[in-house]
Amino acid sequence: MSLIKRNEANWLPSVFDDMFKTDWLGGTTNVNSIGTSIPAVNIQETEDNFMVAVAAPGKTKEDFTIELDNDVLTISSEEKKESENTEKNGRYTRKEFSYSNFKRSFSLPETVESEKISASYNNGVLEIMLPKKEEAKVQPKRMIEIA
Repeated sequence: MSLIKRNEANWLPSVFDDMFKTDWLGGTTNVNSIGTSIPAVNIQETEDNFMVAVAAPGKTKEDFTIELDNDVLTISSEEKKESENTEKNGRYTRKEFSYSNFKRSFSLPETVESEKISASYNNGVLEIMLPKKEEAKVQPKRMIEIA
């Protein structure tokens, strides 16, 4: 791999920059094309399972939807906020609203026991445990006798 220095003074944006800033190709950044934050995800494999950890502070477990369809795990969240301020004498009204959502999808390997998938949300981290099927787990070494 080689490093290429980018000239920041270039006023013409690179097509490749736009392509890699979006999540539709599984980009490496956590900001999509409209500047919305996409939570970072860590995937860890152990002998017995895979664990997906999604960093999403400030949410509750009710804010998430986790779906499994044809070995594709989809994690999504949607949040709407509204506030309204009116001055006492009624001279002005201000109403602000925000909307944020994200959706991440992952193709699961055939080795995952899909019926035993579990999830928990603690301290701003959504953890999804994906247990492996017995035949996919690392088997202990055994001696085979020669007949």
